[in-house]
Amino acid sequence: MAEPIVITHRFGRVGSAMSSRLASLVPDATVVEWPAPGEVLLTFDGIWREEPGAVLPDEVRWVHVLGAGVGGFPFEVLGGRPMTCSKGASAVSISEWVLAVMLAFEKRLPESFITEPPPAWNSANLGVLAGKTLGLIGVGAIGTEIARRALAFDMRVVGLRRSTRPFPLAGIEPAQSVTAVVEGADHVAIAAPATPETYHLIDKETLAAMKDGVHIVNIARGSLIDQDALLEALDAGRVARASLDVVDPEPLPAGHPLYTHPGVRLSPHISWSGPITMPRTMEMFLTNLARYRAGQPLEGLVDVDAGY
Repeated sequence: MAEPIVITHRFGRVGSAMSSRLASLVPDATVVEWPAPGEVLLTFDGIWREEPGAVLPDEVRWVHVLGAGVGGFPFEVLGGRPMTCSKGASAVSISEWVLAVMLAFEKRLPESFITEPPPAWNSANLGVLAGKTLGLIGVGAIGTEIARRALAFDMRVVGLRRSTRPFPLAGIEPAQSVTAVVEGADHVAIAAPATPETYHLIDKETLAAMKDGVHIVNIARGSLIDQDALLEALDAGRVARASLDVVDPEPLPAGHPLYTHPGVRLSPHISWSGPITMPRTMEMFLTNLARYRAGQPLEGLVDVDAGY
């Protein structure tokens, strides 16, 4: 019989629903809501931005973030305690969203749909993904799934990752710099973590290195793009479209030009959404909980020094 364990969770407005969900999944645990202390803290990362100076009580021995992003969590409060996250749980849903917006760009959707007789029937100037180049910034779990689908569409995929390990998928061509990965790309997909090193990774100089008519897709974090520089590049016609599921800040304030710019397709951070995402996310936590109770090494450990 496993020893009783107390799980405290911090999920803001969905906290009550999470309490019920956790209680049903881990019936032999005591589930409490933050700030009540527990041995395990289960949380989202972004909610911690609302509480500067937060501290973790001594009772917390392990922190798990539901999701892949951890940039909003104050690492300094960990004090050497392990943090894990549900890396890769949303990779399939997000990668399908990326392919959807790339196809929408090439096929001029939804603007090519009609509601009245057009000037010319059976006539269009649509593009294809086959033969096009995808510049992929970040080749972790999400980036790998994006590449898998792009390669299935006969795209050339050029990837950039921080790690020196070989790419986990054959067919991805390595690039040695951000400039090298974007300069020949027809589509640029950003799937890298948000860290101090990646802040405004896509800046005025990087945008200038891209070919005219490029399509930029961001499903990482809004902070990776200098949004002022992006708007300038859109206005100048160098960037044909920016499909943005993430922005900085979130929520984006009313009246921001990204809402109404004709070259922007904006969604409210929903590319992760899908019927398999949350079950996989929770499954990763439950697997780690079993490992934690058995004294086994945890999976999905966050490298605090690297920031992800």
